[in-house]
Amino acid sequence: MPRWIQTLREALSLDFSTRIFVYAALTGLISGLAAVVFTWGLSFGHRLFMEGLAGYPQVLPAGEIRFSFDFLDPPQHARRLYILVLLPALGGLLSGLLVWRWAPEAQGPGTGAVISAFHNHRGMVRLVVAPVKALATILTLATGGAAGREGPVMQIGASLGSWIGQRLGLSAAQRRILLLAGCAGGLGAIFRAPLGGAVTSVEVLYREDFESDALIPCVTASIVAYAVYMGVFGFSHMFRLPEILFTDLRELWIYLILGVVCAMAGIIYVRVFQLFRDAGFTRLPFPAWSIAAVGGLGVGLMALVDVRVLGSGFGVLQQAIDGELAIRTMMLLAVMKMLATSCTVGSGGSGGGFGPSVFIGGMLGGVIGSQAQIWYPDIVHEPAAYVVVGMGSFLAGVANTPLAALIIVTEMTGSYHLLPALMVVAAVALVLSRKVSIYDDQVQNRFHSPAHLKDFTVDILENLRVGEVLDRLDGSQEAMVSHETPYFTLNALARRLGHLHFVVIDGNGGLRGMIRLDELELPDDEALRNLILIEDMLVEEVEPVYTSDDLHQALQKLLDSGFDKLPVVQRAHGEQESGLVGYLMYSDLLRLYDEEMARVERAEE
Repeated sequence: MPRWIQTLREALSLDFSTRIFVYAALTGLISGLAAVVFTWGLSFGHRLFMEGLAGYPQVLPAGEIRFSFDFLDPPQHARRLYILVLLPALGGLLSGLLVWRWAPEAQGPGTGAVISAFHNHRGMVRLVVAPVKALATILTLATGGAAGREGPVMQIGASLGSWIGQRLGLSAAQRRILLLAGCAGGLGAIFRAPLGGAVTSVEVLYREDFESDALIPCVTASIVAYAVYMGVFGFSHMFRLPEILFTDLRELWIYLILGVVCAMAGIIYVRVFQLFRDAGFTRLPFPAWSIAAVGGLGVGLMALVDVRVLGSGFGVLQQAIDGELAIRTMMLLAVMKMLATSCTVGSGGSGGGFGPSVFIGGMLGGVIGSQAQIWYPDIVHEPAAYVVVGMGSFLAGVANTPLAALIIVTEMTGSYHLLPALMVVAAVALVLSRKVSIYDDQVQNRFHSPAHLKDFTVDILENLRVGEVLDRLDGSQEAMVSHETPYFTLNALARRLGHLHFVVIDGNGGLRGMIRLDELELPDDEALRNLILIEDMLVEEVEPVYTSDDLHQALQKLLDSGFDKLPVVQRAHGEQESGLVGYLMYSDLLRLYDEEMARVERAEE
């Protein structure tokens, strides 16, 4: 730990529960400044590419600032459609090269990487992710990529928060809090929604839970970042909304229909996105850095149908709120945005899924509201209300974040009178689309997160020894390999079995150590890689789990090792080791815990 940090901590003489607010405020300050730089850079990119090269002026929501960039030549707005079609492919290519070379974890939407870093990587995100993710996102969005800013901003803030935690020498649990605080700061600033940014950061991790310990630090960071951002760009809501009052209870049944529509459309959107990503782009026979260019080309071709499908679409959402879009146009844009986002983000382009989700929901809300006004003019007076409610409803369903969705949409529009309708519709959309999520890395609840394995009921785990549950483990030895196994064989085995961590044994079947494929540094030459044996790679020595250990001790060893499994060695109390008998995975611990809890509950009935 640097000397100045140690001196600062000694001078403060505060316990961590108090210092965390100082750290969170510092994280909010840095993430707020990062959001300012990112916003300026994205606007400059739009001015340079979309307006300067293609001649298409940027459509902005009412609360967004348009930068003049006087040092550039004024745009002529001579529209060049052929350039516009190719721009997203260029942005995808440049973004793919940048990410592939400097920070592969910065690929894709960003939110999923943050969730995974929290659950699986001890809150560790490399600092280089922040500038790489920012530049890659600017290249993607400024050239017309159909994605949002929230995922990248969350990952940028998470990288900064994690770095601060590392510099302060904090524990993994404390570092995770600052990681979320960085997310909240970036999100609260760029969407001008301090409470929504904080709630999103603690809610998006789980499908049925909150990271309650981090809520107040996230609020602190978000407020500081919001103050910095608004101090630079001025205080205003993202969208301009007419005065809307919810005064007719008969509208509720129309809102319920909107909730059902958003839920069904959300399920389709998630399935289409996953299909494009898993069964489409990942199977293309092209280098990894070029796949995003293919997705960008698909987006560019869609612009031939309607250019408004490009970008995040928040300016087009403002047009829908203002009643400037026809019903058919809004329906077309909703469908096209699903496909365009699947092309941009599914191909590995750097951009989030939040913005497109808000856009799609807003378009669907505009369709329902406008049509309902035609059929029931005495009930529906302002279709703009349905645009706003659709924004929150669709996001709540596809992201499994009902509270965050209604809060952040309310703050973005400043319409608190629509909260009752938002609550009803978000609940309906969430219930109907509960089993799907655009964020694959979400876990069910805290007990399914490796970050909270220590929170298990210790008594239950301490009462069981590893030797007593050997027959209840997986039983297979598929993740055990000889030290003489070639790399190409191990790599093929990993792809077939889905394991990244393997137990390495010697020629006599004894324990040699562990190897992890996700952290190997191998030569670029494929022929040379095929000659490498496991013996030549990084094999780490680990403390095995003994059959005499209780499950709580085994859990502690798993957490300390960083592996998802550990070898099990036969040893009774006071005896010497007598051989390797298999391995124990943390998923085994989850299952054993659930089985024991179910047994206890049955006994209490």
